Amino acid sequence: MQIQDNVFIITGGASGLGAATARMITEAGGKVVLADVQVEAGEALAAELKGKFVKCDVTSEADGQAVVAAAVALGTLRGLVNCAGVAPAVKTVGKDGPHPLEVFQRTVNINLVGTFNMARLAADAMGKTEAMDSGERGIIINTASVAAFDGQIGQAAYGSSKAAVAGMTLPMARDLARSGVRVMTIAPGIFETPMLMGMPEEVRGALGNMVPFPQRLGRPAEYAHLARAIIENVMLNGETIRLDGAIRMQPK
Repeated sequence: MQIQDNVFIITGGASGLGAATARMITEAGGKVVLADVQVEAGEALAAELKGKFVKCDVTSEADGQAVVAAAVALGTLRGLVNCAGVAPAVKTVGKDGPHPLEVFQRTVNINLVGTFNMARLAADAMGKTEAMDSGERGIIINTASVAAFDGQIGQAAYGSSKAAVAGMTLPMARDLARSGVRVMTIAPGIFETPMLMGMPEEVRGALGNMVPFPQRLGRPAEYAHLARAIIENVMLNGETIRLDGAIRMQPK
């Protein structure tokens, strides 16, 4: 799989891991379609990268179809990187009572259903392209989290949604094998995302010190680096890779 001259969709592409991945794709000679609900940031980055921005709620079939149509119009669609997601922190039963059901449902809907929605639509389009010499037609990279395996207090919704993304990886890869579309998942540890960077410096430092090595927060460019390795290595398929500096999260 080559990035040069091919088109890649990045959900959550306006910031954080998605923005870093979009920059990596562009620097490698690819074209990007940024799908995000953050219109101002998305349009600005798309203009900078000479790509395309499409406002997209990943849980919407119509929005997903619009994103895929925009990608196909740019050239040959070869990849989807799903970075869109939410991370609420709510205990199953807290001081104010039971976990609000709508918060749990929204988390699963965006993180899991949204990931599946975009994957199925992009896979359908990629499966209709001409195969490369290897028989490959496309690559889907989903984003889970170490919370899928080491969920902390307050992460019942987030951890379960990300565990489901990891659990979806192998069966989806098997489903799409006939189409020559690979499926991989990255499970990042504690990364310098906009949400985390809004925390006080001492809190960020304490979180970084939890990582065995390197003893710091992960950088979005390191996520993008792994995404590139996955894109370019055709034998990587049906697996979830932890990208976490060997951290194993404590209960809190």
